[in-house]
Order: sequence, then C-alpha cells, then structure tokens
Amino acid sequence: MTSPSLTLALLPARYAVAQLPADAALPGWWPTAGMRHAGWTDDELSLVCEEQLVPDDVRCQRGWRMFKLQGPFDFALTGILKAVLDPLAAAGVGIFALSTYDTDYVLVQAHQLDDAMSALRSVGHRIEDGFVQV
Repeated sequence: MTSPSLTLALLPARYAVAQLPADAALPGWWPTAGMRHAGWTDDELSLVCEEQLVPDDVRCQRGWRMFKLQGPFDFALTGILKAVLDPLAAAGVGIFALSTYDTDYVLVQAHQLDDAMSALRSVGHRIEDGFVQV
C-alpha cells in the first residue's frame, strides 16, 4: 500500500500542551475562539491552545507548532495519520497528535519545524500557510 500525498496547513501560532488534574473544569484563561483542544481521561485534563494564553504557574510544555491535515477525511480511510507520522519518526521528530471528527492535527516542537517540513515534503506532502481568511 502506498501512502497518500496530503496537504497540510502550518498554523501561524505557537502552542502549549498543558496538564491539569482529571477533575478540573476548563480554567478561566481557556480561550473561547481559535484552535483549542481539551481532552479528559481518568488521569488528567490535557489542554492545547496558543502558548501565550497559558499562565506561568500551569504545568505545560510550550513551543509547539501545529500542522492541520487538510480534511475532512472519511472514517473508512486508513493510513492518513500514519502517512504523516512515519516520515516524522524517521527524521527523529517528536510529535503530539490530535484528532477531530473531520481531520487530524500534528504538533512538532518549534526547534524541529524545519526538519519536520523537510521530512514531510520528501515523501510528497504539500505544506501551505495556515493563515485563515476571515
């Protein structure tokens, strides 16, 4: 099976991945617009949002850049996320991945962005500027 060639949008912001206790509610600093993601498990609440919104006293890792895989993708399609993750892994680029109903997002540390873009392009993926026209 050959991997699909995909179009990814590089979103303009820098993001943070924050961690709160599992029983926490969304904090007062949580944004009401823009790309943001919250995921609860029995162990934690993980939050992803623009890094400047996260207070200094919150446990987080800053400095992430985000690629949006240009979907939507049908649930029956296989290998979409793998087609992005495999070249990144081969290039030694760590990731944080998110999925939504329509698409997937892959975050890489800003200091590895050039390596990530090179790895993705080398297998035929296209990277676009992710600025949103309003």
